[in-house]
Amino acid sequence: MRATAWRPTVASDHPRTPAARLRVRALRRLRRLWPDSVRARATVGATAVVAGALGAASLALLGILHANLSHNAENAAAQQADTVAQLAAQGRLPDLVPLAHGADFIQAVDAHGRVVAASQNLAGKPPVADLRPADGTVRTTWSGVSVDDDHDQRLVAVSTHTPGGTLTVYAGTSLRQADAADEITKAALAVGVPLLLATVAWVTWWVAGRALRPVEAIRAEVADITEHRLHRRVPVPAAEDEIARLARTMNATLDRLEEAGARQRQFIADASHELRSPITVLRTQLEVATAHPDPALWPDLVKDALEDTVRLQDLAADLLLLARLDAADPVKSRPLDLSELCRSAVAARHGDRLAIDTALQPDICVVGNRSWLTRLLTNLLDNAQRHAEAQIQLVLRTAPDGRTAVLEVRDDGPGIPDADRTRVFERFTRLDDARSRDHGGTGLGLAIARDITTHHGGTLTAEPSDRGALLVARLPLG
Repeated sequence: MRATAWRPTVASDHPRTPAARLRVRALRRLRRLWPDSVRARATVGATAVVAGALGAASLALLGILHANLSHNAENAAAQQADTVAQLAAQGRLPDLVPLAHGADFIQAVDAHGRVVAASQNLAGKPPVADLRPADGTVRTTWSGVSVDDDHDQRLVAVSTHTPGGTLTVYAGTSLRQADAADEITKAALAVGVPLLLATVAWVTWWVAGRALRPVEAIRAEVADITEHRLHRRVPVPAAEDEIARLARTMNATLDRLEEAGARQRQFIADASHELRSPITVLRTQLEVATAHPDPALWPDLVKDALEDTVRLQDLAADLLLLARLDAADPVKSRPLDLSELCRSAVAARHGDRLAIDTALQPDICVVGNRSWLTRLLTNLLDNAQRHAEAQIQLVLRTAPDGRTAVLEVRDDGPGIPDADRTRVFERFTRLDDARSRDHGGTGLGLAIARDITTHHGGTLTAEPSDRGALLVARLPLG
């Protein structure tokens, strides 16, 4: 017999009591009945809300209507009872009391319970009620033996003093009008409420479908967009509503995706091209060394191979740093003295071709990563060293607004043409194509510097200069 592994049950998933299991099953059935589509949910929700409102309004209407009609009938009966009571008080009460408008029967009963006067329809009948108000009027609804019909009666009892003693006058009126109005209103509501609910459901379904039609068009277009069709865009509705804003946002996202895809493809192509050259040269040098095993040639071949290996290493390090910058990985940031960082970076450059003139405003603090900001300054100075003829200046100051640190690197080289001030920060860009690769760098230095500046919430631009190039980095003060 095979043993089975014991697994604890979760009370929420497997209720232990029968009542809890029944509740869970009921909830699951309700979830299955609840529609999945937004259109259906909107229709059900709107219809349910209107149904609740109509139900409450119908009950209120019926109650108000019945109360109003009953009150009118009661007032008519009370007026007739007061008139008969006044006749009785004056000793002019006839045996047969004529009925006036608003009363269906009248009866006068003395203190001993004898009927002394009545309307024609109650002649010879016993008292209709046993109410004996000492003085005043008593109003109530009477549902005893009907006088003229099967409807409830509104009965009013009025006591009065007559020459023969205390007399109680009963005047009643049928609630047939109130009942008839109730029946008509109920019939109208029974027909009108379902029709109105059906109309609300249909209108909600139609309006929701029309409102969601652009969403379906957007969904279908997005579903058909692949990595090879990033040029396609979702349709933007003509109405200036939330769906139109959603479509424009999605198109802007697709623009960024297409741009990122194109930039990635270009980066891969450029990286492949840049890596191919030093690898090909290195292979050629190794093949020459193998084909000519002359020990006298080996030092030069090894030196050239080492230079190409260093170039490959630098290029790989730059590519890895760019990948990290593109991924926007969080780095440790802390308040830094940018003035001290600039002094340290310049002091560490012992083998530079040209000396660097500095004008550093003291006590300028920013929040950032020390390693990355050092790399930013190093790349800008390396670029200036490659192009300067006799002078390089490094200036650090605060902007007039007092909220920005401005870092300027200026050289007296050939400068940057106006048309290339943006392109110079693109990856693998070299403005001097005739320059040898050994002196031209990897083509990634300014691109890395710009990304580092952007990562720290700043900007890096190439600005006009009377002579040479001027690169300006702006960073928010800490």
